[in-house]
Amino acid sequence: MAKSSNQKLKLLYLLRYLMQHSDEAHPVSMAQIIEELARNGISAERKSVYDDVEALRLFGVDIVQLKGKNGGYYIGERDFELPELKLLVDSVQSSKFITQDKTHKLIKKIESLASLYDGQLLQRQVFVTNRVKSMNESIYYAVDVISDAITQNKKIRYQYFEYTVDKEKKLRHDGAFYEVSPFALIWDDENYYMLAWDSAAEIMKHYRVDKMQKVSLADDEREGLADFEKTDMSAYTKTVFGMFGGEEQKVKLRFSNHLVGAVLDRFGRDTIIIKDGDEHFTVTVTVVVSPQFFGWVFGFGKDVEIISPEEVRTEMKKQAEEICRNY
Repeated sequence: MAKSSNQKLKLLYLLRYLMQHSDEAHPVSMAQIIEELARNGISAERKSVYDDVEALRLFGVDIVQLKGKNGGYYIGERDFELPELKLLVDSVQSSKFITQDKTHKLIKKIESLASLYDGQLLQRQVFVTNRVKSMNESIYYAVDVISDAITQNKKIRYQYFEYTVDKEKKLRHDGAFYEVSPFALIWDDENYYMLAWDSAAEIMKHYRVDKMQKVSLADDEREGLADFEKTDMSAYTKTVFGMFGGEEQKVKLRFSNHLVGAVLDRFGRDTIIIKDGDEHFTVTVTVVVSPQFFGWVFGFGKDVEIISPEEVRTEMKKQAEEICRNY
């Protein structure tokens, strides 16, 4: 690029240098700025740089000037503060539905939102763990198509698969395409799910997005809007355990007092807690009764008991007996 053309990009080079190389702990001097501009074929004098800094400030960039021997310029307030970027990095790193390769790429992009120095702090924060990660890289494209379908009021078509013990994909319904009306994306238990209306069954169903492939928009408009509008999304994720289907029922449970936090985490702070003696309390909640619900109850051992209805108590006992037979 010719020198005259580079001169027209002077403000952009200056902004990029300040964004990447300065923060409160690392102000850059006027001499460093002029040297950086020269490396990019741009000649600059102090007065012109002062004018450029002021122009960036008028544009809304928070450029702070420190006076004194070790003074200089740095970017003050950014779109994302360092604690916010750390939160984003932690979220990406711990998300099971994001593949390991995409995790590294996303974290590098998040680092670019900070100065080089703060970016290094973010990198040191990333702990290499053995967290289970999705094996389906196409999940990001599936999410895009689903979002477009919701916006455009269209159905989608896709194939649904599961993994065999050989870690190979096995298509459900012999590879036949599903066609449903998507209404929402849900992130639950570290997985992404799509909530959609199944016209054939005339019910709302949810599907793991990372188990969908060849996702595309269909020609037909969505159905099931009236049913979706009756769905309380917050309540839906509380009642469905592990996003497994089953019959929705009101269940009364009795817990030891020390488990009140776990109950509120699961069902929300508006859950009605009724004291039952000095050491226990009861709650009545609506849940989808499934093996995952019983597994959640099993996790608390003798500190929880299903009180009613009787058929759920009976099924819990049956589940326990079947597990005992394995031992």
